[in-house]
Amino acid sequence: MKRIAIQGEIGSFHDIAAHEFFKGEQIELICCGTFEEVFENIKRDPTVVGMLAIENTIAGSLLHNYELLRASGTTIVGEHKLHIKHGICCLPDDDWSTLKEVHSHPVALAQCRIFLSKHPELKAVEAEDTAGAAEFIAKNKCHGMAAICSEYAAKLYGMKVMEEDIHDNKHNYTRFLVVTNPRKASFLKKVEDCDKASIVFSLPHEEGSLSKILTILSFYDINLTKIQSLPIIGQEWEYLFYVDLTFNNLTRYHQSIDAITPLVRNIKILGEYKEV
Repeated sequence: MKRIAIQGEIGSFHDIAAHEFFKGEQIELICCGTFEEVFENIKRDPTVVGMLAIENTIAGSLLHNYELLRASGTTIVGEHKLHIKHGICCLPDDDWSTLKEVHSHPVALAQCRIFLSKHPELKAVEAEDTAGAAEFIAKNKCHGMAAICSEYAAKLYGMKVMEEDIHDNKHNYTRFLVVTNPRKASFLKKVEDCDKASIVFSLPHEEGSLSKILTILSFYDINLTKIQSLPIIGQEWEYLFYVDLTFNNLTRYHQSIDAITPLVRNIKILGEYKEV
């Protein structure tokens, strides 16, 4: 049985993503209040696997998770893309006339702005987790309160779904990363199946330094699917570049990394895995 650390409660989108990624396998979820706790669990027990959201098609990148990933010493062994669908639910004996508040994670609330604007009578209240909001209302019999969460979470906690698909944009996807202790990586992936990598590096503050790197990667037929820059704290106008690469030739990928290494600073391969 695999032990998977996630941010959020049972019924959260992290829960759904973990079960989809490890479909057909027995897993035990370790529910964490923060992403920091996810990495703490992996540090405490090297057999624990972590699953964390890294970007959303509407909300953008979770920048803090990039820094946590870099500092953790873990490695990425997989990714999963989940279609995010929000619904609003409440206790079975509540209805629209009795509801006063709606609780959910701030990102979920932001993704349902149009729906909420049509219900000005509902006060939006931020919670740590979508499923956690549903669990709290159900456990404490909070009449007059609704939660925005997945239909799966609503049913799990015995809540009544008032309306489904209330998110503003129907093309709402979140990309999750599967991370683990590097010594355990070989148990979760096959090197020969890898066609994607995530790396991070800094560059000297010189004209054309980034364009040189991009030119070299292009020469080796490496495709950039994402580049994210973050300022280096304490070093003015210097940045860390988080880059996702895809490739169809593992040898040329390794050659490209060797070629750019002398031109960058503090390069680190965060993981090599299969693209989805």
